Amino acid sequence: MPGLAGRMSTVIKAKISKLLDRAEDPSETLEYGYQKQLELLQNVKKGIADVTTSKKRLQMQSEKLEQQVVKLDTQARQALAQGREDLARAALERKAVAQGELQSLDQQVAELEKQQKQLTDNEAKLRAKIEAFRTKKEVIKAQYSAAEAQVRISEAATGVGEQMADLGLAIQRAEDKTEAMRARAQAVEELQAAGTFDDITQLGPPQDDIDRQLAQLGEQSQVEDELAKMKAELGSGGGSPALGQGGGGE
Repeated sequence: MPGLAGRMSTVIKAKISKLLDRAEDPSETLEYGYQKQLELLQNVKKGIADVTTSKKRLQMQSEKLEQQVVKLDTQARQALAQGREDLARAALERKAVAQGELQSLDQQVAELEKQQKQLTDNEAKLRAKIEAFRTKKEVIKAQYSAAEAQVRISEAATGVGEQMADLGLAIQRAEDKTEAMRARAQAVEELQAAGTFDDITQLGPPQDDIDRQLAQLGEQSQVEDELAKMKAELGSGGGSPALGQGGGGE
């Protein structure tokens, strides 16, 4: 589906852009841009050197042709003086060819000089621009470092920073756990005082408060029954002699 694919592409690009924005360090970006401009400046300087080298090479060829033109002119004059018009004519023809090449070389040299001047002017402008960028780069880096430090100080002071927020959450969780543990301890004490919890060392089934009260009443009733029985036996004379009395008379 084109629509779904387009939306997914937009979401992915947005995610990547957000990650790149978080990972991007302005100082590193500025330094990278500065280095790229320096590389461009070096390329321009290399271009100037190449053009100048080509111009010098053509100028050397031009100087050789100029010497050849002078030589051919001298040879033509000498041949004509000796009556060798044919040799003089051949020398002058070669002189004309050399002068044509010389004129072409002079045009090429002039074009290279024009290119050299343009490149030199551009190199000077680019160098000035790079120097201005370097100054601005250092100012921006200093401002960013100061702003970053101020943000960290402010976040630490107000507790809104990521690390401080994590620390605040940890403290909150610790306080919540402490309160929960205190409440549990108080609940256990209250239930223990109410007799809800039995002694685990006690044998038999667990008893609640009513069972204990009934048991106590049963024990008291048994004691009272035994005491009444003993009184009845003593009253009928069939009981054992009282303590402190002997078996016979005096």
